[in-house]
Amino acid sequence: MELIPWILLILLLLEHVVFLPSLFERAGLNKSYGYVPGLNYWTWLKAIKRPWYWILLLIIPGVNLIMLVIMQVELGIAYGERSTSAQWKQGALPWVFLPVLSRSAAEYAGPRDWTNKKKSTGREWGESILWALVVASIVRTFIFEAFMIPTGSMEGSMLVGDYLYVSKTSYGPKVPQTPVSIPLIHNALPGSMVPSYTEWFALPYKRLPGIRQVERYDAVVFNFPHGDTIVVDPQWAGHDYYAILRMEAIKRAGGNVEAYVNDPEPYEKAARSALQKRFGIRARPLDKTENYVKRCVALPGETIHAEGGQLFIDGEALAPPAGVQFEYKVTFPSPMEKRRAHKGLGLTNIDGPGDNRSLEANWALTVAERIQLENSGMASSIERVDLSYRRGRLEMFPNSYSLEFNAWDPDNFGPITLPKRGMTIELNDRNLALYRRAISTYEGHTLEQSGDEVVIDGVSASSYTFELDYYWMMGDNRHRSADSRMWGFVPETHIVGRASFVWFSKQNAAQHGESKIRWDRMFKGVQ
Repeated sequence: MELIPWILLILLLLEHVVFLPSLFERAGLNKSYGYVPGLNYWTWLKAIKRPWYWILLLIIPGVNLIMLVIMQVELGIAYGERSTSAQWKQGALPWVFLPVLSRSAAEYAGPRDWTNKKKSTGREWGESILWALVVASIVRTFIFEAFMIPTGSMEGSMLVGDYLYVSKTSYGPKVPQTPVSIPLIHNALPGSMVPSYTEWFALPYKRLPGIRQVERYDAVVFNFPHGDTIVVDPQWAGHDYYAILRMEAIKRAGGNVEAYVNDPEPYEKAARSALQKRFGIRARPLDKTENYVKRCVALPGETIHAEGGQLFIDGEALAPPAGVQFEYKVTFPSPMEKRRAHKGLGLTNIDGPGDNRSLEANWALTVAERIQLENSGMASSIERVDLSYRRGRLEMFPNSYSLEFNAWDPDNFGPITLPKRGMTIELNDRNLALYRRAISTYEGHTLEQSGDEVVIDGVSASSYTFELDYYWMMGDNRHRSADSRMWGFVPETHIVGRASFVWFSKQNAAQHGESKIRWDRMFKGVQ
């Protein structure tokens, strides 16, 4: 099935070489030009009296399919095929109706002349919408894309309801891998889980040159690496399917992680069956996985580890960005003091509620907010939340059960060396746990392990050399972010663009206590 679209495309290109020459000759153009790929399209544009630069649109995946349909329809019009049904035939089935048109006795009449004629309202709107889609698709694919912050994982720097300008030119735009899709819609029809794309025609990964490389502390938008499989439900589709499956499997093991690890297959099979029956499970192509935005904290080839929430790169402490937040358990002498503190710090429901009668609160605070609260004297105590309870639950990357990995939590992990193109590693048990998915999924090799022997692509191997660069992404809201600490590396193939500035920002009542436009954030650069 995967070969069918390529066969159809090659067949169409061959038909252009075979059948266009006679049509050009009847139009008074050089017949021989029809036999030369590329030149035949330039001549085709002359036949339908369209500008030469349309040929540039034919090299843009997705847009080129629209342009070929337009050119096919207009060629039919130039030879008298002007009824609505004839235009649909020419556009939808060029493999059939191009040969028919070439062999017919139809005379060249030229494109329709609209001089002194008024187009119908429907035609005017249709043409305007079509060209708006073409232009918008080009801009969205290769220049910039709008992206909204949906969760609080970057709170402190980027807020829920911020609309970002994401520059595709910064790191180089990716050529669409699934070009046959509904324009301007990412992966599902609005209000549904119906895919907005088809997978029967796919292109290999290709990135055009960019202005610069990813740098430390860039706010990066990327395709979620674990989003290649989803639970088909709006609430769960953007989450880590493998983590959901693992969590459900552990539940079926009675909550006993060790029992699950010793024999995961039956528990995973039962969990997978339950998820499939209740929601459905679906694969997604790379460029149609969910878009995430996080901050790049470690670059290819660097070694990262954390102690007590402090990040270290190659053994050196890394100064955190100004907006970094941690979660604190705060105790107040009275509910009134709690409400006063919540309002005085400018917190929202995203940071934590401040209007219930409990004297305790779990709030996400920046360093500046914590110091302000300490100096205010309104809180009885402020203690950073201890996340050690998350150890040994397979939540932390590499989601593998061992004495070392079981001691990791969001504030304490590593060391982990990020793969870099050309870097070679020894294939021992630790490295296989860390890099198995990078080797097998992101770089596309078969990897099998039998005892002490590792086989890659059918050949016994003791080492592996990486083919891609990888990055470590973390949310600024450190205790409330699912990021590389849970699911690992972001390969260069998944990088979409750099979040440059906020062009619009609106908070809602449910998450922030009131609904309003944040005028002070309009056109504010992302730090």
